[in-house]
Amino acid sequence: MTTGTQHIPRVSTNLYSRSAIDDPYPVYQQLRHLGPVVRLTRHRAFGVTTYDACRQVLLDDDAFVSGHGVGMNALVNRLSHRTTLNSDGEVHASRRKLVAHRLMPRALRSMHDAVHAAATEVADASVRRGRVDGVVDIARALPLRVVPDLVGWPADERKDLLPWAAATFDVLGPWNGATLRATPASVTMLRFARRIVRTGNVIPGSLGADVLAAVDAGEISRADASALLVDYLAPSLDTTISAISSALLLFARHPDQWEMVRADPSLLSNAVNEVVRFESPLRAFSRRSVRDTAVGDVTVPAGSRVVVIYASANRDERAWADPDIFDIRRDAGSHLGFGRGTHSCAGQGLARLESTALLAALAERVARIEVTDAPRWGRNNIIRGLSRLPLHLHPDRGR
Repeated sequence: MTTGTQHIPRVSTNLYSRSAIDDPYPVYQQLRHLGPVVRLTRHRAFGVTTYDACRQVLLDDDAFVSGHGVGMNALVNRLSHRTTLNSDGEVHASRRKLVAHRLMPRALRSMHDAVHAAATEVADASVRRGRVDGVVDIARALPLRVVPDLVGWPADERKDLLPWAAATFDVLGPWNGATLRATPASVTMLRFARRIVRTGNVIPGSLGADVLAAVDAGEISRADASALLVDYLAPSLDTTISAISSALLLFARHPDQWEMVRADPSLLSNAVNEVVRFESPLRAFSRRSVRDTAVGDVTVPAGSRVVVIYASANRDERAWADPDIFDIRRDAGSHLGFGRGTHSCAGQGLARLESTALLAALAERVARIEVTDAPRWGRNNIIRGLSRLPLHLHPDRGR
């Protein structure tokens, strides 16, 4: 039996404050202890905090829809209407179909050798240098070689991709300082994408070429095509960069886990799952409830903005034994870091391929990863990711 909204705990917590972004896990724990659903009065939304509740909302895309936007402000939700992220039903299916065939297992198998070769080059260059920034020199290096080519972004127009991609996530927050500061860059990226669509300046045979072909066939509009190019590019960069840099930091702090990977590379696949569980690249997205719906023992009313806190679900004590311990032997495959259901991350297979390829190349060459100065976490409304990670890579002299 469920109770009404009057029994949902009310909190004034600001999920997007500087302190909550810098050190989020105590905040999430406090919210979970209040219940699976809390009323976030500051954000005029309901926060979903526990693993079971988050999973329910993600899987119930009839009651909790994305077509009214996944951000926390109305302007961005309106501007991103009908993108893959911000659509439902047939519209979402048609948008996802444009990219799905390039990210299916068969397509990824065809990319395997190229991705591993690029990962080897990144690893070799990093080991030669010895002292590197794990974010700039390693985590960003591989996705920047793979993703823009896949999407078809012009090769001579990539210098601003990372700040543009970060801004595309930042503007999904509420109207705070970060959102306002990110808005010009996000608008600039969309304008550039419109120019690409107008001029047809994409790499032949790429995902972008597929999008332009859909425009020519009358399947989507030019405006939709511009938004889709941004929609495909930004998540494929930032989430993978976040996962790789977090993995480097975690393996530096847990050398015993690094030794396990080096001794048994078959652990890498699950290690990536554990990294994404432990340091979820995506903090939270929101949805809109279209009818009164029971979540746990309470009712979320129709018309509510509902914030699904993936990073809280992935540290939920009810779902994970010792959730604040990083353990690559844990069966972490059920994490929610890539979402779940219809709107699960379409590019998660590519993210796994890039992450495992790079970690495998490093494991063959690096005996120990040492943090040489204080890491710095970036401040973004949506992405949990490092902005600085000074490392010393100690090579394995015996291999």
